[in-house]
Amino acid sequence: MLWTTLKRIIKAGFISFWRNGSVSLSAVFVMIIALSMIASTLLITAFLGTTLKDLQDKIDINIYIDTKASESAIMDLKKQLETLPEVKTVVYTSREQVLENFRTRHENDHRIIQALDEIGNNPLPATLAVKAREPSQYVGIANFLSNKSELSTGSTLSIVSKVNYEDNKDSIESLSKLIVGVKKFGSIITAIMIGISILITFNTIRLAIFIARDEIGVMRLVGGSNEYIRGPFVVEGILYGLVSAFLTLILFYPITYWLKNTTQVFYGGVDLLHYFVANFVQIFLIIVLSGIALGAVSSYLAVRKYLTSK
Repeated sequence: MLWTTLKRIIKAGFISFWRNGSVSLSAVFVMIIALSMIASTLLITAFLGTTLKDLQDKIDINIYIDTKASESAIMDLKKQLETLPEVKTVVYTSREQVLENFRTRHENDHRIIQALDEIGNNPLPATLAVKAREPSQYVGIANFLSNKSELSTGSTLSIVSKVNYEDNKDSIESLSKLIVGVKKFGSIITAIMIGISILITFNTIRLAIFIARDEIGVMRLVGGSNEYIRGPFVVEGILYGLVSAFLTLILFYPITYWLKNTTQVFYGGVDLLHYFVANFVQIFLIIVLSGIALGAVSSYLAVRKYLTSK
């Protein structure tokens, strides 16, 4: 009995979807706009996430090692830094590599190269480039290096000749505030987009059900239960969501293809087409499930008004 009733509800929903072609087309069109907002939010989040990652990768502090320090002492300091919970990576660059990098950067400046050759020996110190897990954690690392931490030992830190944290402090703090601001902005945009999508979908489906209010009234008069009356409209809403989701995904492929060169130009840009294709399964599930949820819930809530009215 239950299976028979369920089949009738599903069949009635499909029939209503095709019979009210113009209403269904309008609802699908509006839901495409709503789902496009959700899809756009995913792409904006990816773009902002790439930008933040690029910004964070550019932040670090350099530790300049005393030229008389032994290799073993430098490795001990490196290991000690890597034990700090705030530290993500520590990259060691030897004096020889620093000199080679310096020559490469200034290969067209003959005065600098000539002065370097006249010195004879290598005047440049080895360096340890430290990246923190979060920009706000550089303060703790700087305290460790300035011998203000309980973990730091004077014998190990005695080989440190300079730390450029104070030189980069303002830049690090500015970038930290920028990263926090971008994250908040992304969250606000996401909430606004989802809110607008829900309002658009709900009002559109409510209008579609308003057209069928007389049909609902007749079904109530002949003794139809609330579940039986509501069922076909929920199925119809799910169909709106499914059709809209597939059309949205089809439309977004050429859109991301057109935008990919534009977004790559921006700082920290991301290839939106590559992101769309690489994460298609995840995007597909989010858009399809969002479409089904928006259609079903909106239909359920919209028809409730006519089931409770007297």
